[in-house]
Amino acid sequence: MKLMFIGADHEVTGSCHYIEAAGKHILVDYGMEQGKNYFENVPLPVSAPEIDYVFLTHAHVDHSGNLPLLYSKGFRGKIFATEATADLCSIMLRDCAHIQMQEAEWRNRKGKRNKEIAMLEPAYTMEDAENAIRCIVPCSYGQEVEVCEGIKIRFTDIGHLLGSSSIEVWLQEKNVSKKLVFSGDIGNKDQPLIKDPQYTDEADYVIMESTYGDRLHAEEKSDYVADLAKILDRTFARGGNVVIPSFAVGRTQEILYFIRIIKKEGLVSSFPNFPVFVDSPLAVEATEVFQKNQFDCYDEEALELIKKRINPITFPGLTLSITTEESRAINEDPEPKVIISAAGMCDAGRIRHHLKHNLWRPESTILFVGYQSVGTTGRALVDGAEQVKLFGETIDVAAEITKLVGLSGHADKNGLIEWVEAFKRRPKKVFVVHGEDSVCSSFARCLSEEHGFDAYAPYSGTEFDIISGQILKEGIPVPVKKKESTIVSDVYARLKAAGARLMGIIAKSEGISNKDKAKFADQINSLCDKWSR
Repeated sequence: MKLMFIGADHEVTGSCHYIEAAGKHILVDYGMEQGKNYFENVPLPVSAPEIDYVFLTHAHVDHSGNLPLLYSKGFRGKIFATEATADLCSIMLRDCAHIQMQEAEWRNRKGKRNKEIAMLEPAYTMEDAENAIRCIVPCSYGQEVEVCEGIKIRFTDIGHLLGSSSIEVWLQEKNVSKKLVFSGDIGNKDQPLIKDPQYTDEADYVIMESTYGDRLHAEEKSDYVADLAKILDRTFARGGNVVIPSFAVGRTQEILYFIRIIKKEGLVSSFPNFPVFVDSPLAVEATEVFQKNQFDCYDEEALELIKKRINPITFPGLTLSITTEESRAINEDPEPKVIISAAGMCDAGRIRHHLKHNLWRPESTILFVGYQSVGTTGRALVDGAEQVKLFGETIDVAAEITKLVGLSGHADKNGLIEWVEAFKRRPKKVFVVHGEDSVCSSFARCLSEEHGFDAYAPYSGTEFDIISGQILKEGIPVPVKKKESTIVSDVYARLKAAGARLMGIIAKSEGISNKDKAKFADQINSLCDKWSR
């Protein structure tokens, strides 16, 4: 039995772990990397056709987004996930494929006009996404699933996202039994709509995330409704829009939950009947998935509303924008409004168009409601960037940039510790993953020095023998190399050739008179002065 760490090791995104047991090859998550990544990931130790199963913790793209890529390379196994995760992946993976194909088409269309731009192939197609979706086997929370002889799993609600789970994995090989628990993303308590994280009693080895392993949410619970109402009120009073870059799945539905309360209680006096636009086809579909899975996944408060026939995430004045024409019309209307649009980190999707129309307006507000990875446009704005580049154009930042403090789908440091301390039988080892480089290290030290766990933060490539409990190979952090441009420029090649020719002429100038040499040198320096400005 072997466990290997592939992705989201000393990094936040691109989650992927590999298990070899009972003659099977298994992945736990296979996510996309998002934002800036600092370390190279080792490749999968086997080819895609050799992967038998994938166990999926939840639908967020940094955990699921490479499943169509796996299919495109020959995977034909089964993907086990909760029922709500299966529903969300059905729309999210298709959306990922659509975005990649759209961006490739835009890039290639531009490339036809400009020979300096290389043609781009999408990582995978819509067909790959649809085929990967067909591989998903929906499972119920709490159900022990016999995957094959020697391997069974169980999903536990971890309170991070609709359908999110920690996964218990029982392995048996040659009369040896071991149990692994993968935390997935551990949720924050008291989130609207979904349940609090559930705990697991025992495990031999735990693989746990550490996204917020170095910080605490506010000790006093924020009044999100009151805080959001104040932001809306002051923005509308000055005639601006409130633009909310929001993850289409999870965070969008939470914001709608808050706005319903704000409207019901009349908390915005400057413009009480303000319109709200959800401009994301994915968010619209995701909202339908939330309603489909409400009885399995909603918390008691949300279910009480349902019993009273109150939809907790809809209200008068809400418009769901689907088409491109509907999206464009939002910014043509001068009336103050709330615009909720994906993607949450501002690196793709329709939100970039809304930023282009509102960032330069001092009367508008850009409100961030989720974690912003290093290297993303969202992180740059939160960190105070005075300008950002959108669609090749530099946009000055004049709008108010603010955050809804404390709103997070992730447990903070105390929540993470509470989860791992809940094991009734202390695990033999805790592997700390899914956090920024320094956070993984510091949280592992915290678990070891302050809480008595044998904790270790592996780098990509680390291999662990599950039976002996020994590390077979330590991963070596390999910094991501600055990727050389795949764009081959004819003009640059000509310039380089001209430079080589010039050096050849200079080399042959030894017999030329000093007067001519001086004139030639002046001409070269004049050209250099011109092109270095």
